[in-house]
Amino acid sequence: MVRKITWSLRAQEDRKAIFKYWNERNRSKRYSQKLNRLFNETVSFLSEHPHIGRITILDNVHVKVVRDYLIIYEIAETEITIHTIWDGRRNPTELGV
Repeated sequence: MVRKITWSLRAQEDRKAIFKYWNERNRSKRYSQKLNRLFNETVSFLSEHPHIGRITILDNVHVKVVRDYLIIYEIAETEITIHTIWDGRRNPTELGV
């Protein structure tokens, strides 16, 4: 069963901040476009195979690694909610979970 994907406001903001960082750092949108493609492909795959990500201590919350980023999502019966995209190189205490 394919589940509907919902992006939380935080996840949308995280995604924009990641792309902004790479656009400014590289002075080009090329890497951001590549990351965007990877994120979209991963989320599309998750909609069909939601349990592929790592299990967390939180019920129905999983983590899927995409390069240096962690897509943290929650599985419900008919949808998947993307809660955040976290740079795995950052201090995990800042995550606020």
